[in-house]
Amino acid sequence: MRTGSATPFSDMHLLTVLAETQSFVRAAERLGISRSSASMRIAALEKAVGLPLVRRSTRRVSLTEAGQQLVDDVGPAFERIASSFHAVHDLAGAPRGTLRVTAPVALGRQHISPSLGTFLLRYPEVRLELELTDRLVNLTHEGFDLAIRHARHIPDNYVVWELMRSESLLVASDAYLDCRGRPQHPTDLAEHDCVL
Repeated sequence: MRTGSATPFSDMHLLTVLAETQSFVRAAERLGISRSSASMRIAALEKAVGLPLVRRSTRRVSLTEAGQQLVDDVGPAFERIASSFHAVHDLAGAPRGTLRVTAPVALGRQHISPSLGTFLLRYPEVRLELELTDRLVNLTHEGFDLAIRHARHIPDNYVVWELMRSESLLVASDAYLDCRGRPQHPTDLAEHDCVL
């Protein structure tokens, strides 16, 4: 049995690209990874979720119901992240100066870092300082302008935009439940094997 732990943002992003291209080859090319890496990452995501997310055939890839639901839920968030970097020019004229950003390590490596070259070419007067950390930083005391975070409690003095919702899942196979019984209450989980 597995409770929902941090699922790599990059694997969910790959699923959204795979849904659009309907091909492991085209999705891998778009993201600059190998086809085998794309396939392994989708398999890892399916394992994390506990359900098949894609149907593979010799001609194309299609999503299962669970895969489509995941893409519908996270796709808009990835679009908002990408558009947030493009929206900087809407601030008073050509942006210039230092922009200090903090983000989770996995999100930064897979989605922000690959976009930095394009961003800096588009805004040559901006000096970007990106700190990738899974630690919740104090924006005011540490001098950050922007934080991308997964958090439940945000200080009231922060301006917040929700990029996406995520939820934890508790899953088990039918075979496990047949053997160990179905928990009826969260306290029943103490009698079960869990991977956190």
